[in-house]
Amino acid sequence: MKTNKLWTVLIATVLSLSLALGLGSSMLASTAQGTLTADQIDAIVNTTTDQTKVTSPFVEIARNAQQSVVGVNNYQTRRIISQFGYNFGFPFEQSPESTSQERKMGTGSGTVISPYGHVLTNYHVIEDATRITISVGERELDATIVGSDSNLDIAVLLVPGLDLPAVPLGDSDAIQVGEYAIVIGNPLGQQFERSVSLGVVSAVSRMMTSTGRDRYGLRTETQNSMIQVDAAISSGNSGGGLFNTLGQLQGIPTLKLVDGIGSFFSSSSYSVDNIGMCVPINVAKPLIRSVLENYDAQAVEAEAARVREEEARKAEQADKPRPRIGVRIDTVGRYLPASQGIVPQGAFIAEVEENSPAQAAGLKIGDIIVEADGEIITTQTQLIEKLQTLKEGDYVQLKVYRVTGLLDALQNTSKLSELGKGEYLDIKVQLLILDKMNM
Repeated sequence: MKTNKLWTVLIATVLSLSLALGLGSSMLASTAQGTLTADQIDAIVNTTTDQTKVTSPFVEIARNAQQSVVGVNNYQTRRIISQFGYNFGFPFEQSPESTSQERKMGTGSGTVISPYGHVLTNYHVIEDATRITISVGERELDATIVGSDSNLDIAVLLVPGLDLPAVPLGDSDAIQVGEYAIVIGNPLGQQFERSVSLGVVSAVSRMMTSTGRDRYGLRTETQNSMIQVDAAISSGNSGGGLFNTLGQLQGIPTLKLVDGIGSFFSSSSYSVDNIGMCVPINVAKPLIRSVLENYDAQAVEAEAARVREEEARKAEQADKPRPRIGVRIDTVGRYLPASQGIVPQGAFIAEVEENSPAQAAGLKIGDIIVEADGEIITTQTQLIEKLQTLKEGDYVQLKVYRVTGLLDALQNTSKLSELGKGEYLDIKVQLLILDKMNM
């Protein structure tokens, strides 16, 4: 019995050794095969994808719609003052010896809506701009505002010669909750131009209250019905396109809810994700129709020629004395809280010269000029440039904002919040050649 057990142990040991040696030799054989051949590597690496077999309802839509989306650039000219004086505790420009500097103050998006170069965007994208351009790849083209509505936050630009396809407009009244929402725009600017994000329509009639300013800068509150989507909307997407699966433009991405506030920049109080708001395209259609009805290709070319002639005239008149109305001004927003809507934006009158056309017309220190011949004035630079287009003897129709107690409030800024409502006045002033050259 002991002999049999011994043989059993020996046999088991031999089998175990054989298995171990066999496994080891197998591993050695695998290692001995060496590096992979070029064909083996090619079989792993050299692969292809048949695009025709990749199914998605969005590929063709995105490809077509992307061609109609552009970047919108907001340039503003700021005047750099070289000399200052003091009135009422605030510095105001004493000398015309100053320089103007143009800066890009913001970027957004826009969508081409006509074959004639009309681009739809948000009003807040082009607000306060002294020059607007649209960007397409490396190209940057000048644009002009041909229609806008600040309450609805929409604007239409005209870019003559724009050679991009127009997107078809949809019917936003037919939008259904749960349908796909395709958003295309330039989040964070040109670096991410024509980015596509996807989501669904979360709601079709969200009433949103937004705080803004009237055309002269006074604080206002407006309620608008919006399309809510969960597609990604970021700063720079404003003015772009919300498309459906038919490739139709159904809305204009306008704002993103951040911490419960309709804004791109809000302090953190609680977290919300994927709540974006778009202006329904049907809301913009009346403005679009009005712009198209007033479009005249010959008039566009005539206006371009007029601008060229005006620039030439300015260059010719640069060294000649210019007619003035006789005031010294500065920009309200530099020293007063115009951004809070307590007073409108405009050109603040710091001094009215004796025996000047301004004095004769009834302009007073503390008046804020908000409009000149129908053009909204938000800075002293805009007013100066407007008056420089006029000649001696011409009249300019000004709209000014006058509020009791403003001069006292300038002495003590804590009283600014106590100012009551002022009034807008229409005042006509003649331009004459005066002895002083403050303006």
